[in-house]
Amino acid sequence: MSVPRLVIAAPSSGSGKTTVATGLMAAFAARGLAVSPHKVGPDYIDPGYHALATGRVGRNLDAYLCGPELVAPLFLHGSRGCDLAVVEGVMGLYDGAAGEGELASTAHVAKLLRAPVVLVVDASSQSRSVAALVHGFASWDPQVRVGGVILNKVGSDRHEESLREALDSSGVPVLGALRRVAQVDTPSRHLGLVPVAERQAAAVDAVQAMAAQVARGCDLDALEALARTAGALPGGPAPWTPASPAHHRTRSDGKHAPVVAVAGGPAFTFSYAEHTELLTAAGAEVVTFDPLRDERLPEGTAGLVIGGGFPEVYAAELSANEPLREAVAELALSNAPVAAECAGLLYLCRELDGQPMCGVLDATARMTDRLTLGYRDAVAVGDSVLAPAGTRMRGHEFHRTVVEPGAGAAPAWGVRAPARRVEGFVQQGVHASYLHTHWASEPGVARRFVERCRTS
Repeated sequence: MSVPRLVIAAPSSGSGKTTVATGLMAAFAARGLAVSPHKVGPDYIDPGYHALATGRVGRNLDAYLCGPELVAPLFLHGSRGCDLAVVEGVMGLYDGAAGEGELASTAHVAKLLRAPVVLVVDASSQSRSVAALVHGFASWDPQVRVGGVILNKVGSDRHEESLREALDSSGVPVLGALRRVAQVDTPSRHLGLVPVAERQAAAVDAVQAMAAQVARGCDLDALEALARTAGALPGGPAPWTPASPAHHRTRSDGKHAPVVAVAGGPAFTFSYAEHTELLTAAGAEVVTFDPLRDERLPEGTAGLVIGGGFPEVYAAELSANEPLREAVAELALSNAPVAAECAGLLYLCRELDGQPMCGVLDATARMTDRLTLGYRDAVAVGDSVLAPAGTRMRGHEFHRTVVEPGAGAAPAWGVRAPARRVEGFVQQGVHASYLHTHWASEPGVARRFVERCRTS
């Protein structure tokens, strides 16, 4: 199975990868191609813009959280039936997990996918030096094929001419040159871009502007031709499936499908598409609800999943929805399974920045100026609704908050790196933690959760 594909990378963050990748996805889709959108690493926000551009679910490819062996199968799962795939990189091309070499870098994923790389270069403060920069990135790792460069933030026709002249002898073709256009900028705050769910209409306009700029400034025919030079994936992997018989009992066993409520809406936008697919494959009926708007949990809720997002931005509104807070607390007190990550953890606390939350956990949360960011190696401290004691998983932590627990809280994870510590809460059926995990790496998590929903 071979899907034409491109990896959009850059020398560093802030070079314009998201603008170019999203614009390319939308421009190719406007040509009538079925485009599969992907993002390297644990980013939850960019895939929302990718979904707007393509009409398909944005999916992550994370060689740290899922392991290198799952990158190609997950890619094939997402790109099934598509004409072309665009993979947006993370940070600089060769930046990976701290202390782990190339692991989880854009270059690593490009090699796992045997995909050509298009390097997006911020040319705003350089001219002839661009050739040295591109040469360095293209020659650093012979296994990474830099098939073209897109010059971003070009100041004028004369500036573009000097950049192209400098790159003539580099051996890397210039496949586009983009001027800086204000309307394609997207607003950011403390954890990155503002998610699509919080600015739907404006996000649609931004994606359309990205597509127009890319279509105007890039050689789409040459980019598509480059994508088609990607051959078969190494090892001939099969697409990942959430319903693998080796991992899941399906609904054919005759048991009822318990309702698993999954938090969504503007306050809870961080989730992986595979989580819902795994829960469904394990036999659950997954129903999404919005804690900002819905005053009740979905009818018949047997389990609750609350992912990441921005509850600190919506603390007052979440607090004002007292009926739902009470419903969440009542469900948790009934020993029903509840899985909460990061924002979900904050929502289950007694309060967040002085605003009353659900009160499920004897803990308070508050915003700080300190960013906590990075991959984590973790092991389950005790049995929980997600995993038996001793289960090893990898996670990602990304927040500017701190949780202060009360006495006697049982931790969820023992974190081994970068420093040994315990983290999170396990309390009756509740598993709450700062760690974002990707359940595709441990499919038994979804099966265990759904089985608990059936029996609780």
